[in-house]
Amino acid sequence: VQLQASGGGLVQPGGSLRLSCAASGSIFRINRMGWYRQAPGKQRELVANIQRGDTTVYADSVKGRFTISRNNAMTTVYLQMNSLKPEDTAVYLCNVFGTYNSGLLFDSWGQGTLVTVSS
Repeated sequence: VQLQASGGGLVQPGGSLRLSCAASGSIFRINRMGWYRQAPGKQRELVANIQRGDTTVYADSVKGRFTISRNNAMTTVYLQMNSLKPEDTAVYLCNVFGTYNSGLLFDSWGQGTLVTVSS
């Protein structure tokens, strides 16, 4: 599975960014897509994920500010980030869980995209 993430960058506090992650490869079905982040010196943490049935989970720190969504085919996941704070600065990593055409399960990670919130 190949994951192509984009949308990171430098933004001022209070600004917005939209991350995208597109999955491709020998995929039969994707069941869950999500975003994690890792700041320097900190552990990787879940930001948000979305299930095939559109159930979503958000970290408490981003509730009300970030929105996760997906395309109808569930091959692309988006993260709309509003009211960004300096503490949101991190490398954001896309994560996808599903099934290969072979029937085997996969749990894949993208290469990460850097989000920097600074004035």
